[in-house]
Amino acid sequence: MSEQYVRDLHDVDERQVAIVGGKGAHLGALARIDGVRVPDGFCVTTDAFQRAMAQAQAQAQDGAQAQDRAPSIDDRLDRLSRVDPDDREAVRTLSAEIRGTIEEIVVPQDIAAAITGALARHGAGAAYAVRSSATAEDLPTASFAGQQDTYLNVVGAAEILRHVSRCWASLFTERAVTYRRRNGIDHRTVRMAVVVQRMVFPHAAGVLFTADPVTGNRKTATVDAGFGLGEALVSGLVNPDVFTVRDGEVVGKAITAKQRAVHALPAGGTREVEIDPQRQVQPALTDAQAVRLVRLGRRIEAHFGRPQDIEWCLADDGFQIVQSRPITTLFPVPVPPVPPVPVPGPGPGPGPGPGPVPGPETGDQGNRVYVSVGHGQMMTDPMKPLGYSMWQLTAMVPMQEAGGRLFVDVTPRLASPAGRAGFLDAMGKGDPLIRDALETVLDRDDFVPSLPDAGPGAPSVGAPPVGTAPAPLATDPAVVTELIARSRASVAALERDIRTKTGPALFDFLLDAFEEHKRVLADPLNLQAIMAGMDATWWLNDKLREWLGEENAADTLTLSAPGNITSEMGLALLDVADVIRPHAEVVAFLAGVEDEGFLDELAKLAGGTEARDAIESYLDRYGMRCVGEIDITRPRWRERPTTLVPVILDNVRNFRPGAAARRFEEGRQKARQKEQDVLARLRALPDGERKADETERMIDRVRTFIGYREYPKYGIVSRSFIYKRALLEEAERLVRAGVIPEKEDVFYLTFQELHDVVRSHRVDDRLIRRRKDAFRSYHALTPPRVLTSDGEAVTGAYRRDDVPDGALIGVPVSAGTVEGRARVVLDMARADLEAGDILVTAFTDPSWSPLFVGIAGLVTEVGGLMTHGAVIAREYGLPAVVGVEGATQLIRDGQRIRVHGTGGYVELLP
Repeated sequence: MSEQYVRDLHDVDERQVAIVGGKGAHLGALARIDGVRVPDGFCVTTDAFQRAMAQAQAQAQDGAQAQDRAPSIDDRLDRLSRVDPDDREAVRTLSAEIRGTIEEIVVPQDIAAAITGALARHGAGAAYAVRSSATAEDLPTASFAGQQDTYLNVVGAAEILRHVSRCWASLFTERAVTYRRRNGIDHRTVRMAVVVQRMVFPHAAGVLFTADPVTGNRKTATVDAGFGLGEALVSGLVNPDVFTVRDGEVVGKAITAKQRAVHALPAGGTREVEIDPQRQVQPALTDAQAVRLVRLGRRIEAHFGRPQDIEWCLADDGFQIVQSRPITTLFPVPVPPVPPVPVPGPGPGPGPGPGPVPGPETGDQGNRVYVSVGHGQMMTDPMKPLGYSMWQLTAMVPMQEAGGRLFVDVTPRLASPAGRAGFLDAMGKGDPLIRDALETVLDRDDFVPSLPDAGPGAPSVGAPPVGTAPAPLATDPAVVTELIARSRASVAALERDIRTKTGPALFDFLLDAFEEHKRVLADPLNLQAIMAGMDATWWLNDKLREWLGEENAADTLTLSAPGNITSEMGLALLDVADVIRPHAEVVAFLAGVEDEGFLDELAKLAGGTEARDAIESYLDRYGMRCVGEIDITRPRWRERPTTLVPVILDNVRNFRPGAAARRFEEGRQKARQKEQDVLARLRALPDGERKADETERMIDRVRTFIGYREYPKYGIVSRSFIYKRALLEEAERLVRAGVIPEKEDVFYLTFQELHDVVRSHRVDDRLIRRRKDAFRSYHALTPPRVLTSDGEAVTGAYRRDDVPDGALIGVPVSAGTVEGRARVVLDMARADLEAGDILVTAFTDPSWSPLFVGIAGLVTEVGGLMTHGAVIAREYGLPAVVGVEGATQLIRDGQRIRVHGTGGYVELLP
């Protein structure tokens, strides 16, 4: 029976997390690694915890029956599961109540006997460390570092039993409860084991990170070291000595003055002690010891298969390991497909995306440099497997997944002396921080070696660099008309032909459809039209700055450019509001809408039929859109129309009838007036007639083509929604056949995996569960703009000294200056905006455009000059600054700010 409650550390390994918790399982695994010393000890199992919890629950119920009060642990857990994790007072109160109940438990006699028996085997009179080991701890996706309690130098069986109860109770510390809630872990599913280990009385102790925890570089290890017990470092009592080790040598170190340390007391417990002044500036480790420790850490890392956060002790010149957990904050390194598959690249289509990139990966070719697709596509959230695999299969260049995001290997572009400058210029126009990060990598001469340029006839490694001279394309609106007609015909054919396809035949059909998808995007006329508008924009900005000193003149010249499907989408929702505004009963009904079936209920109200028809008409044209629309697993507006209701109500409240037509005409008139002003000033210059004629032709060109810039993305999303609906019908068949419990489970399979499931009617449930856990964990990761094969996240910087102190720097994308109330909005469906507000958010893809009609300015964390948010901000004449790092944290909701859309910075006002 004692084995049910106690297991020796040497008898467990990482497969027994459910029995001994994450820490115990890792320590057992460490003890089996050749050359790794782990202090002896044992684990009090989760069975003991569950037995004690059942006893506590029974005691609470007896107390409730006797005194008609004192809610049970189950009652408190129910309440805790409903509490907002940000409501610290409620979390603190409930967790303290649960913790107090558990601490009062008398350890059941048979469990106490098992523990004292284990102590007798390991040394009853010895000192021990008593350490919490939860089942949701030290996991690949959630480390729970520091969330539960550890007690050092505990002496005597009675004290050890008391501290076992305290470890059980620490499952419900405020920090552990909050951490679980934010990582989507149910409190009821977590169990607590306790590790009881012989104390080590070290000369020095600390932490080893086998990858740099700041940059993510997997080849650089960091050692934090201090005198005495590691508690001095963990508690923040002292600053550690820091050793940086790479390639078997110390490449950097910072030795601090260590005035205090934590030592063990003979009778148990610990105390702070003063360090002899002569030793205070001595390093806690020698360089040789630091290198030896890292070598040991690499062995541990190899065993667990990922970078580790390792707690160590140095006693008698020998290292002992007291804990090892995965470093869960590192962004994963993209792994090339094996075998290599020539799959897609940034932004299917001409949209923002990293731009020119190489062809298929051909295996390990040394150091690699990756650029984020999400930063170009204005969607840096993680994608589900079906979403990113579909994007890969429909994009134009190869991509690799990491952390639920997509990256493009740009190493060949950087290695090409001839193509490098044009590539960097293209990156800079899309996102200056990406360019700066790439230049940072290039400054390390040994990381990306220069390679010979391909000779004549050699295959191209990517598309032509963005920013080349305008293609020989006539400035003719008929070109745009023809392209839109082609796209619509292709979408209509897809919608018609897919209706008869089911089962494996559907997947064969889709693979052909993906090729048609790419063919439409790669149509030379399509690319020429997009480049014509973008090049004309840059030409106007460059030339009018040179000739007239005008900054970002194209911002005004492109106001209300015709044919922009995304700006029309925002204006069209104003027209919907015009239909709804006169009907007070409809407005009141919409204010309380929660159910997605609300459109059917509208017809029962006065004016409801007209309102429903207006919304339905809007959804027919734009219902395939949504926030994060590059991931087809995201719910579309057609699937979740309640998303649009807050925006419609804002439009009803903030605008007068006819606002859409007025705004468009006002923008057109401003653009016309700007054109006349610019041309008149140019004609007054030397050689002015020529300059004015060239400028007039370029203005005509930009207004002819810049609106089309948004249409290819609209076509992509239209096709994607057709794909999605067909795949969900297959998912419903799988549910009816009992293959999967919920149709949305298919979102956690790649396209090929789903194809296999449809063909075989067999699915790996464990794979889906792992994918769901991984997807939840990816939300805690911040995707880097640039990532190297070493795992280093390279952060670019704005090299500017022309902004006021304290201002937040970004990219100027839409001219003008505006001051107003900042509204920090992370979920479009929860936006509550008033006229004059400035929208501050992480990113804006086209689906955010309906919000733009009601704001005065825009600030985003992600974006560049030609990304969607920037284009629409210019269309609407909104001062905008994008690429402002940390904007949603640095700017408080409701704070007054001033946005300098011409200068590219944001001032925080008192």
